[in-house]
Amino acid sequence: MVVKLDILSDPICPWCYIGKVQLEKALAERPDHPFVMEWHPFQLNPDMPRDGMDRREYLAAKFGGADGAHAAYAGVRQHFSDLGIDADLDGIRRTPNTLDAHRLIHWAGIESKQTQIVDALFEANFLHARDIGDREVLADLADSQNLDAAAIARLLDSDVDEQTIRDRDTHSRNMGVTAVPTFIVAARHAVPGAQPADLWLKVIDEIASGPMEGSAG
Repeated sequence: MVVKLDILSDPICPWCYIGKVQLEKALAERPDHPFVMEWHPFQLNPDMPRDGMDRREYLAAKFGGADGAHAAYAGVRQHFSDLGIDADLDGIRRTPNTLDAHRLIHWAGIESKQTQIVDALFEANFLHARDIGDREVLADLADSQNLDAAAIARLLDSDVDEQTIRDRDTHSRNMGVTAVPTFIVAARHAVPGAQPADLWLKVIDEIASGPMEGSAG
């Protein structure tokens, strides 16, 4: 049995990264899991300037000052620590516009390397404090996953698939998605938020115990 797992995410969303790591912990414990994953675009900041903005200014504006930003990220830091994610949150200088990152994820999907690129983007942003709004960084990440970096660079310098990404993002919002990560199991069952591995183990075991509506036998 194959079950589609659609994942709405943004590579600058810390809870999306946490949710991915939790999901992967469960999948590692159930190597015969039925999921086939597809990643979908959802920009946390669709109105972000194309060149991004200073990280401290962005967080202060979003959370009502430096103290508010620190408090808002306390849970993120704790989860990262608990999961063994060696994040460099203080090293991130700019909050990027992620439209180009989502284009890269889309193109990686054509080459069946979507999850690898999603991994590379999360790690570049959170572990290495790289600017994933920078097209040279994105081309380098593509190269690291054996995609054609020169072709990716040419695509990034064009507007190819920009409207496609915006339309897919808008479609998700129109369907009622307001936050990410959001996981959709078998096109019918929404699982919002960064859920613990134990929940995913229960979902996988329930699927294994009988056919699930929306799955392919």
